[in-house]
Amino acid sequence: MPGVPIGLRDLHYALLTNDEVDPTPAINYEVPERIIGAVQANINPNPSSESLFADDGPMETATTLGQITLELITADLPLDVQATLLGHDYDAANGILIRKAEDIAPWVAVGFRSLKSNGNYRYTWLTKGRFSVPELNHETKTDSINFQTPTINGSFVKREADDVYIFQGDENDTNFAPGTWFTAGVLETIRS
Repeated sequence: MPGVPIGLRDLHYALLTNDEVDPTPAINYEVPERIIGAVQANINPNPSSESLFADDGPMETATTLGQITLELITADLPLDVQATLLGHDYDAANGILIRKAEDIAPWVAVGFRSLKSNGNYRYTWLTKGRFSVPELNHETKTDSINFQTPTINGSFVKREADDVYIFQGDENDTNFAPGTWFTAGVLETIRS
């Protein structure tokens, strides 16, 4: 039985340091880092489809990939991780995140795995995207608990070197070996 995704864990990000086409395709990432407390990851490729009508009916159809969005909800998003994902400064000696108006988020890859109802996992990497500054929402504590989990949104694109924007592996496939999934090597070697 193939199983249905029912979970989310092992959320990682890796800074993209090289995505070149000329003179030869070259892709490089820093070592992936884990973000503890993955709650939800919503990926929307926003496809666009159009049909050509001729002879009083649809004759041809074409689909194109739109802006790929990722909405991540985590239990917490530590300040040093926010600094890395959003291009901010982090004063580690004093534990202070410093945001400047001109900060530019770097290109990153985001990966995770999803438990399926059959006990196996499906693994995912989005290969190239940038995050935008999240909203900061806080509310007072009342007689019932209301967890204030942060949400961060990213826009993802295809890599220049090989046009890949996402790749996935599934433990149901006997040829899939997840052992090195959360390494820079897997990001750099999987190509179209």
